[in-house]
Amino acid sequence: MNPTDIPAYMAHVGVSARAAATAMAAASTAAKDRALRVLALRLREQGAALQAANALDLDAARAAGLAAPLVDRLKLTPAIVETVAQGCEQLAAMPDPVGEISGVKRRPSGISVGQMRVPLGVFGMIYESRPNVTIEAASLAIKSGNACILRGGSEALQSNLALWRLVQAALVEAGLPADAVQLVETTDRAAVGRLIAMPEYVDVIIPRGGKGLIERISAEARVPVIKHLDGNCHVVVDAEVELDLALRVTDNAKTQKYSPCNAAESLLVHQAQAAAFLPRIGAVFAAKGVEMRCCPLSLALLEAVPGARVRAATEADWSEEYLAPIISVKVVASLDEAIAHVNRYGSHHTDAILTTNHVSAMRFLREVDSASVMVNASTRFADGFEYGLGAEIGISTDKFHARGPVGLEGLTSLKWVVLGQGEVRG
Repeated sequence: MNPTDIPAYMAHVGVSARAAATAMAAASTAAKDRALRVLALRLREQGAALQAANALDLDAARAAGLAAPLVDRLKLTPAIVETVAQGCEQLAAMPDPVGEISGVKRRPSGISVGQMRVPLGVFGMIYESRPNVTIEAASLAIKSGNACILRGGSEALQSNLALWRLVQAALVEAGLPADAVQLVETTDRAAVGRLIAMPEYVDVIIPRGGKGLIERISAEARVPVIKHLDGNCHVVVDAEVELDLALRVTDNAKTQKYSPCNAAESLLVHQAQAAAFLPRIGAVFAAKGVEMRCCPLSLALLEAVPGARVRAATEADWSEEYLAPIISVKVVASLDEAIAHVNRYGSHHTDAILTTNHVSAMRFLREVDSASVMVNASTRFADGFEYGLGAEIGISTDKFHARGPVGLEGLTSLKWVVLGQGEVRG
């Protein structure tokens, strides 16, 4: 098909995806697992070719003046390729959820009623920058018995094309339909408009990228959307805490990598620990060039730190997802104030408390309304690979169907099954 004729091209993609979804729903676990293992092998074998394709995208991005955090997201390093290859292997080793029947109960009428896990069908994935998403989405689609239509950002087109060709080769080698994973080959934005308005072909849309993209998709889609808008993740240092642990975890949550949605953007420190903790973490941030946007109390403690980059926070800072070496800092009077602040200003993505008080930890877990809530661990662990999902298609901050990292189960649904022996209703 000619990808310049957008309506005809996208209709062809949709028809092909729907046909492939039927075959994938009936595919054997062995065939799906073989495709994943072959894909992992191909990724490792084709490292040099993938680097060459990625270099084209990186050069074009820098020439176009793309912001540094977005260029960082675009990189397809050997470590990233190895991580997605391991994700494929981890998925292949996991139990196949498709066809699993659970909760079977015998009714007084004699019938037995339960639920069977089944694929969603066809999902559309619209994403920006990160080419590793191509493999994460494809591998999850394969294992969950779905077909998918991928539409990556124009800035990663060469990388995505190179990865997609490996996926299709792996599918064919395993005896599965190549069209189970399709990549939209045009950068025309009209293709996105068609993809999100084809309920006859697409069962769910998963946008993964900047807030503007996700807001547009959510507003215009004619099919259900699994989404999160942003990642304003909090680290809360409680009144009772091991300071060395708090220092190590807070540093990792913010500085291990600045661009992911699970990096910490806000730091709340109980007033009982502010004088002891803030100068220490301030020195760490100063050494790494992290700017701190502070409430009056934290500003007074941090501006004395040599080399510290500090400024007064505005109201907007409490809600901001920086994706950069910037963090908002606030001293709170109580755990109640901390929880209220997180629930008001956070994005319901991932929030962590650092504490030695079990009661405080349990209150935080119960009362913070986020997809992932953590105790004494870095927010950077909010990831499908780290959670043992094999890979993730994205993070959902919705409460309907899927929440948090969306892995295999998030790409399936349940249908009721009834087992009888000739019973009739009286």
